[in-house]
Amino acid sequence: MFRPSLVHPEPIRRLRDFTRYRRSLVRDRTREKQRVEKLLEDAQIKLSSVISDIFGVSGRDMLDALAAGRRDPKVLADMARTRMRGKTEVLVEALTGFFTDHHAVLLSMMLDNIDRLTAQIDTLDGRIGELVAPFSRQVEQLAEIPGIGWIGAAELIGEIGVDMTRFPTAAHLVSWAKFAPAVHESAGTKKQKKRPKGNPWLAATLGNAAGAVTRSRTFLGARYRRVARRRGKSKAMVAIGNSILTIVWHLLSNPEARFHDLGPDYYDTRINAERRARNLAAALEAVTGQKIIIRGGKAIIIESGAALLE
Repeated sequence: MFRPSLVHPEPIRRLRDFTRYRRSLVRDRTREKQRVEKLLEDAQIKLSSVISDIFGVSGRDMLDALAAGRRDPKVLADMARTRMRGKTEVLVEALTGFFTDHHAVLLSMMLDNIDRLTAQIDTLDGRIGELVAPFSRQVEQLAEIPGIGWIGAAELIGEIGVDMTRFPTAAHLVSWAKFAPAVHESAGTKKQKKRPKGNPWLAATLGNAAGAVTRSRTFLGARYRRVARRRGKSKAMVAIGNSILTIVWHLLSNPEARFHDLGPDYYDTRINAERRARNLAAALEAVTGQKIIIRGGKAIIIESGAALLE
C-alpha cells in the first residue's frame, strides 16, 4: 500500500559514492588552505590582502619559498608573475613579517596535505568522468544551467538519478529535496521556521550553484536579487535551489529539452509600467524622505501638502 523508497540503480549509487567523497576532499582541502592563511596571519604575513588567490601560480611560488627557508621580502616579491609584477612594492610590505622556522615546518606540512588532496581530487575527477559517461546526454543538458558545470551535473545525477518518473511533477522533486515553500501558521499566527532537513549533499550542490549566479546577468541571478531584497539572502538561496530543481526535472524528463535562459530582464518586461513606477517612487522616498506620488505617469514630490517638483 505504500510507495517504495527511492533506491537508485547500482551505476547511480557508485557515482554517488565518488561524488560525495570528492566533495568531502574538497572541504578538507579548503580547511587546509584556511589553516595556511591563519598561519601567515600569525607570522604577520599579509599576503592574502594583496593576492586574491594565494594558492595561484605566484602565491604558491612564494609559499614554497617561505617553506624552504627564504625570508627576504624583495626576493619573494620578485616571484610575482604577469599582472602581479605591478604590485611588487605592496608585496614587499605584505611579505615583511616574523616568519620563523617553526612556521616553515608547519607551512611545509600544510602544503604537502593540499597537494595530496588535490591529487586525490584529480583522480576522483577521472573516475567520475568514466562513471558518468553513460549519462553524457543528461550531463550535457544539466551543465547548461548557470552555476552547475559538469561536476555539478554529475553530483545532481548521483543524488536524484536520471529517472524522473519517480517524481510525478517538478513540485514532487522540490518537495522531496525539502526546497518547497511552506506555511507554518497556527491560530492565525504565522511562525518563522527554517527549511526542513533534506539531503545535505544535494543541498550543498544547489547552494554552490546558487552562490555562483547571485551576481550573474541571468534569470536565476535576477530572481536571487529580487527575492533577497524582500525576504533576505537565506530565503533567496532556497528560492534559487527551488528554481534549479524545477529546471532539472524538466530537462531530465524530456530527452530533447535544452536549457534556455529567460534573461535578467524577465521580470522587468512583465511588470505593469504603473506598478514599476510606484516601486521606483517608493525607493526614491526611502532615499529622500519626501512624499512622492505618481499622477498621470509623472512623479510629483509633495511637502506640506504642496507640490514642489513635477
